[in-house]
Amino acid sequence: MRPTFSNEHGGSFVLIEPGENGDIVIENPFFIGARPVTQVEWVAVMGNNPSKFQEGWSAGLRPVERVSWLDCQQFISKLNQNETNLRLGLAGIWRLPTEEEWEFSCRAGTNTRWYHSDKDTDLDEVAWHGGNSGATTREVGQKKENAWGLFDCHGNVSEWTETEVGNKRVTKGGSWLMESESTTASARGVSKMDKISDGIGLRLVWAPI
Repeated sequence: MRPTFSNEHGGSFVLIEPGENGDIVIENPFFIGARPVTQVEWVAVMGNNPSKFQEGWSAGLRPVERVSWLDCQQFISKLNQNETNLRLGLAGIWRLPTEEEWEFSCRAGTNTRWYHSDKDTDLDEVAWHGGNSGATTREVGQKKENAWGLFDCHGNVSEWTETEVGNKRVTKGGSWLMESESTTASARGVSKMDKISDGIGLRLVWAPI
């Protein structure tokens, strides 16, 4: 079992150790969210819920969406303002993952299109996508996790990263409305920092300092 911790808002975070996967080199350890940030977690920090898909008793367990990269920075700033706890004896800060950190974590040592398979017919095992989502996000954590205990890396919502392309930011993972090739570990989107979409959310990183 990898070291993990939970935060005050219901998130669970998994240690990712330095390593290499193909061209990706991770030099420093970090903890990444086992699941995307949910609507409940966002509301606990921000006091509002911007998400489109709020209907139903379990909607709070769906990923938050309709958050821009700039909104995510406000969310993270609030988390860091209140970050007084040591995690596993360490001090650290909240942030978004880089594209490389996200992909390294998603792959969990694999080099297949998705973290469990190369076959399109196997995608339903790990992802909510255009072919099975019912045109909506779904509660996090329902599909098969990867070898390091991460859920929903493929599909459900695309996730903002810190990686810049010009004045835009990279998103990873694909979403509930995308077809298979857009949900692979290597697939990437690029969006303006103020873009708001019901197909884009976030996954947190906590990095020791």
